[in-house]
Amino acid sequence: MNTEKKRRKAVVDSSACVACGCCVKVCPLQAIEVIRGVTARVNENRCVGCGRCARECPASVIEIREVQA
Repeated sequence: MNTEKKRRKAVVDSSACVACGCCVKVCPLQAIEVIRGVTARVNENRCVGCGRCARECPASVIEIREVQA
């Protein structure tokens, strides 16, 4: 039996991110920040995978994935 716990997390394609900050504005847990005006980065310890950032991203470069807890 597989008893591994999985959690949902936001993952940013940093090579395509336009650093607009839309994801930062909608994240209820302040789990995303824009680094040096170049790309967004997700703090995995804060992210709960709610998907708000992915829905608001105008470049569609954020996806929600299941990862091991």
